[in-house]
Amino acid sequence: MFRKFGITALICMLLLGMASSAWAVGSTGLKLGINDTLTDVEATAVDNTYYIPLRSMAEQLKLKLGGTPQDLLLSGDSGSLRITGGNKAIAGNGTEMAVTTFVRGGSLMVPLKAATLLGYSVSYKPELYVLRLMDGSQKLDDKAFASKYQDKLKPKAPTLPSAGAAQPKPSTPKPSTPKPTAKTVYLTFDDGPSANTGRLLDILDKHGAKATFFMLGPNIGKYPSQVKRMVAGDHGLGLHGMSHVKNKFYASPAAALNEMNQDNAALKKAAGVTTRLIRTPYGSKPYFTSAFRDKVLSDGYRLWDWNIDSLDWKYKSDSGSIYRGVVNQLTKLQKSGTAPVILMHDQKTTPNVLPRILDYLQSHGYQFEIITSDLTPVNFWKDVR
Repeated sequence: MFRKFGITALICMLLLGMASSAWAVGSTGLKLGINDTLTDVEATAVDNTYYIPLRSMAEQLKLKLGGTPQDLLLSGDSGSLRITGGNKAIAGNGTEMAVTTFVRGGSLMVPLKAATLLGYSVSYKPELYVLRLMDGSQKLDDKAFASKYQDKLKPKAPTLPSAGAAQPKPSTPKPSTPKPTAKTVYLTFDDGPSANTGRLLDILDKHGAKATFFMLGPNIGKYPSQVKRMVAGDHGLGLHGMSHVKNKFYASPAAALNEMNQDNAALKKAAGVTTRLIRTPYGSKPYFTSAFRDKVLSDGYRLWDWNIDSLDWKYKSDSGSIYRGVVNQLTKLQKSGTAPVILMHDQKTTPNVLPRILDYLQSHGYQFEIITSDLTPVNFWKDVR
């Protein structure tokens, strides 16, 4: 997640491939400076490369972010930058740069060097603990910058006791209560958007949860504001076709591909973004055979089904049955160590049971993630393309 996906770090950029040996205190992070201001954003060193959370970085640089996790777009007065596939940064003028991205603590991390594609220069002075992005408007040189923020840049040395002072006795550490192990869960909603999407998003926001929405093209056209809200809220976006009619969608492999392409075009028109994630009507088995998969997946789409069916489509207002079914399936799935992909629907009654399901997941240590194109797809055919 960014306005979608975050503005989270897309400008996290500058991938300084500079060794941090001069950063001799053993720290793996440096506070980022922008022109003459020191921010609270910490650049993290991974394999001698500095990364920053996209959202924090974009906010500091006053950039707008749109797109999906697999196709992010940052834009502002300094230009535009697109990150595609998690491994390529492309400037507005077409200049490309190979990058590596990853998710840490729910934030998308991007190498710092990408900022140069937006017209920023980078100054790295490890001996001064200085890491800065500059656009030419700065007035301080690095030494003056380091002097101004010396109390915040350099780690403080521990205070040594004076000679003869009484030494405190080491305390016996008290055992801590173990926290629940973080487990990932993927919430998914089919058939929207709808007049009920706002309620679903309100509930997700209240719980700090993210979900992936597999949407129908006609509904996207009818409720574009809800799609834009999904984008702004860093939720995942997927395609569910146009007709949701078995005989139409599965008329031929070409018909299925055409519906997904039309759905993607509707998404692009409504929110200016596209996606490669798809879920076929009624699930991929038995109708989405190898001939269909060869046709559709060879066009770059990624097929997702589910491993937990809430049956909200069946029980509708019977929230108790929906809740018990989800919990029972979660318990069985947990034994296998498989991350749950929960199927729900963007319908009138689902918001009634959703808070109870979210409370259960959070109390049992689950963390909510969205589906992205770099994940290995979960589908009934075990087709990982």
